[in-house]
Amino acid sequence: MKALSPLILFLILYLATSIIAQDFYKVPIAVAFLVSAIYALLIIKGTMNERIKIFAQGAGSTTMVLMLAIFILAGAFAASAKTMGAVDATVNLALTHLPEQFILPGIFLASCFISLSIGTSCGTIAALTPLAVGIATQSGISVPLMVGLVVGGTYFGDNLSFISDTTIVATQTQGCSMKDKFHVNIRIVAPVAVLMLIIYYFLGKDTNTPAHIDTVNFWLVLPYLAVVMLAICGVNVLLVLTIGIILTGIIGIAIGAYDLFSWFSAMNEGMMGMAELIIMTILAGGMLEIIRHNGGIDLIIKALTRNIHGKRGGELCIAALTCLVNICTANNTVAIITTGPIAKDIARRFHIAPRRSASILDTASCFTQGLLPYGAQVLIAASLSSLNPIAILPYLFYPLLIGLALLLAILFRYPRKFAL
Repeated sequence: MKALSPLILFLILYLATSIIAQDFYKVPIAVAFLVSAIYALLIIKGTMNERIKIFAQGAGSTTMVLMLAIFILAGAFAASAKTMGAVDATVNLALTHLPEQFILPGIFLASCFISLSIGTSCGTIAALTPLAVGIATQSGISVPLMVGLVVGGTYFGDNLSFISDTTIVATQTQGCSMKDKFHVNIRIVAPVAVLMLIIYYFLGKDTNTPAHIDTVNFWLVLPYLAVVMLAICGVNVLLVLTIGIILTGIIGIAIGAYDLFSWFSAMNEGMMGMAELIIMTILAGGMLEIIRHNGGIDLIIKALTRNIHGKRGGELCIAALTCLVNICTANNTVAIITTGPIAKDIARRFHIAPRRSASILDTASCFTQGLLPYGAQVLIAASLSSLNPIAILPYLFYPLLIGLALLLAILFRYPRKFAL
C-alpha cells in the first residue's frame, strides 16, 4: 500500500477536506496534487536527484509535453474566439433557425453544437443558460427542465469536441488520434442525442415562439466550423488549433472586433487560463510515474483484474475506476488524468484498442460529472438560473443515458467494428 499512498493521500486530502468544508471547490485541486507529489518524492528510495529524475520522466514525457502544447493552443483559440464575439454568434446561429414547435430540441441542439465548437461545458453553460432561462420564462416552460437540457447537451460537445480538455487528455494518455476516438465515441452517443431530440420534441411541441434572436454574423462562427471540420478530416490537432487562432485574428481584426494587440492580449488570457490545468497535469504525471516506479500501478491492475477475463471485463474496470475517481474529485478532466495511465495498462493487458479505451474514459467521466450536484457545471447552471442544484438533477437525461449507452456498448461489444 505504500506505493499507492501518494494517490490515497491526494484523494483523502481533496475529498475529506472538501466534505468537511462542504464545498468541493474550497480546496484547490492543484494544491492537493502538489502536496501529494512532494510526499511521493519523499517516500521513494534513492538520492534526491534520482527521485527528481523519475518524477521528471513522468511530468516531461513526450505524451505530457504534447498534451500541454494542445492545452496552450486550445486556450489561446477559445479566448480569442470568445473575445471577438464568436460565442454569442454561435448561440444566435443555433437559435435563429428554430421552428416554432422545436424550442426544446432546438435549445438542446444549440447546447450540443456550441459545446462541440468551443470545447467546454462550463463555457457553454455560462453562455446559453441566461438565454435559455429567458426563453423558458416567456414560453411557460419549466425552468429546471430547460436548465437541465442545457447542462445535458453540453456533455455532447465535452465528450466529442477536438478542443475539449477531456478529449485531449483521453487520447494522449491512451496514445490514439482524436479522429479515431471520435469515430468510436460518436457511434455510442449519437443515438442518445437523437433520442433526446425526439423526447424534447414531444415535451415541448406546444410551447410558444422564443424571444427575438439577433442577426448572425457568419464570419464569427467560421473559426469554430473550420476547427471542427479540419479535426474530423484528420488534420494534426496542433495545426488545426493554429489555423483556428490565425482565423480568429484575421476575422476579428477585419471586422473591428479587436486590433492586433487586443488579439495578442486575448490569446495570452486564454493561455493563462489553462495554467491550473497545466500545473495539475505536470504534478499528476510526475506523481503517477513515481507510483508506477514503486509498483503501485501493477498493484491497482492486479486488484481490479483479479477475477476479470477478456476485453469486456477490462473495459468495465476502466469505466468503473474513472467513475470512482470522478466522484472523489468532482472534475472529469482530473479523473482522466489520474486514471489514464492505469487505463492504458489495463487496455494493453486485455488487448483493448487505444481508441476504445479513450472513448470509455471520456464517456464514463462525462456521465459521472454530469450527474454530480457538486460538479462545476451544475453549480454554474444553478447559480445563473437561481435554482437549487438538486432541482436540476431530475432533468439531466443526456448524461444518464450516455452512461447507459456506454454500459450497453461494453456488454454487447458495440460498435463492433471498433471493439476488436
